[in-house]
Amino acid sequence: MTTPTALIPAQAAARLDDYTVIDVRTPGEYASGHLPGAHNIPLDHLHTALPVLKAAAARGALLMVCASGNRSTTACTELAAADIPATTLTGGTTAWAGEGHTLHRPDNASAAWPMERQVRLTAGSLVVLGLAAGTRWRPARWLSAAIGTGLIFSAATNTCGMAAALAKLPHNQPRTTELDATLRALQN
Repeated sequence: MTTPTALIPAQAAARLDDYTVIDVRTPGEYASGHLPGAHNIPLDHLHTALPVLKAAAARGALLMVCASGNRSTTACTELAAADIPATTLTGGTTAWAGEGHTLHRPDNASAAWPMERQVRLTAGSLVVLGLAAGTRWRPARWLSAAIGTGLIFSAATNTCGMAAALAKLPHNQPRTTELDATLRALQN
């Protein structure tokens, strides 16, 4: 098993042409802005792409990217388990753009909200729903308590079950043709 490495945005920008960049965010997040030349393979579809990524890694280094660096680190760990070396971008596209580097946006793509924003909307809505319903039916308040507990667990473990669930919604899924086209492009 190989050990994942990390680059800060300035290091990645200086050597971007040396990497095959893989963005593991949802298609909507990818459409909202991605590193130049990045290919979109959502994290929950990474297992499908392992053979193609292994071949791409044999030709050159892989740079895994997400919004903050959490999902790309998870991707690097999954790739390392399959003996595929990969590097993660520390701070993700947020840090990349924050340092003034360019993000590419397709002209015809509709941008979905970033996953963090989707999680905040869903968690907040469920808390308010639990509190409102709790005024009529007291056990409904447990919904708010469960969401709060989940957020604490998420912060403590640096994971997010709600994001994993939201990533499975149709607007966060790649079209089969898009994923197939990405995999074909990586084979060349």
